[in-house]
Order: sequence, then C-alpha cells, then structure tokens
Amino acid sequence: MYIQSSKLMVSPSIGTVSAIYTAPKEPECILTLAHGAGAGMNHGFMEALAHSLAMEAIATLRFNFPFSEHGKARPDPPVVAHATIGAAIASAHELCPDLPLFASGKSFGGRMSSQYLAANPESTVRGLIFYGFPLHPAGKPAIDRADHLRLLEIPMLFLQGAKDALATWTLIETVCQSLPTASLVRLEGIDHSFRAGRADIISRLASETRRWTEQR
Repeated sequence: MYIQSSKLMVSPSIGTVSAIYTAPKEPECILTLAHGAGAGMNHGFMEALAHSLAMEAIATLRFNFPFSEHGKARPDPPVVAHATIGAAIASAHELCPDLPLFASGKSFGGRMSSQYLAANPESTVRGLIFYGFPLHPAGKPAIDRADHLRLLEIPMLFLQGAKDALATWTLIETVCQSLPTASLVRLEGIDHSFRAGRADIISRLASETRRWTEQR
C-alpha cells in the first residue's frame, strides 16, 4: 500500500488544506473521500475506510475542509466547501489520469460533493458514493436537502444505516426511488456514525463500493 501526504491548493483566497493519497499497488479506480462535519480526514473512520478501500483495489484522496484544517468547529459555508471539492477532484484526476474517477463523502462531505457536481455537470467524475447521506437534521424529517440530487445524471450509491437518525429510512428510500441513477444499500442495525458493535462495517462499505464501481 502506498500512502503520500500533500497540500492541496483550494484557491489563493482560501489557501491550502492537507490531503492524503492512499493506493494499492494496482488501483482500479480512484475516489475523492470527503469527511463529515464532526471530524477531519484523520478520524479513525476515514483512515480505516481509506485502507479498506485500498484492499479492494480502490485508491483514495482524502482531504480536510478548511474549517477542519484550521481547527474550527463550524463547517465551512457551501461556497468554500464546493471549492475544496473541486480542487480535490482536479488533484485526483491529475494523480491518476487514466483511472475512472469517483467522488465520495461521509455525511456533510457527501452532500457538499453532490452539490458541487450538480452545479458542475462537466466534471470528469463517473459516479458518486454517499457514506450516509444527511437527509435531514435529527428529529426533523424532511427531504428538501435532496432537491439538488435531481440535477445529477451520474450514477449515485447510497450506503445508508437503517437506524440513521439523519435519514429516516422511509424518506431516503422514497428519495432514491425517485432518482433514476440512484442505488440504495440498507445496512441493518447501523446508525449515522456507522457504529456496528463487533460487525466489520468498514469492510462492508468497501466491498459494496467496489461492487458498484466495477459496474460503472
């Protein structure tokens, strides 16, 4: 496994953020891997997922959003998050120009990725993976956060916990059924944090990702 740390230039006004490229010896595709609102790219979940994906022949470029890079608790506004996503996608393509490129993210990172791609349909991204799409705040079921997904024509994979308090199952199921390019995987007993007791949920996420990307 090859691991390389680097700095990712977002823009002259926003500056740089840290990034880590993790790859197997012979990757079959590459993913941008954006973290959630509660932790940065070095959170145990993000690191374990990147390593597990590498075991499935998938390279990843995970990176910090500026708020995480600078130790702030409040997530960046969309304009800053979108610029960071765009820079990560460009960097991943530069790293592996001959490999299929996918975008992915945990919670906030996935939603910011989908918003960016909805506004930038000319992207080289072949598909989008959500590791827990945050459809609504906890205790406030709604689907308006999914409105922009209808603008996306690329394939989407939703890996969702059945006990996710930020995506009531009946609602996320209804949203995915309304999207022609969406695939939904139900993870029994799993919440938004992907806590699973003794179950190896990280390996399951990686294997589901590879199964899906191989078909794209």
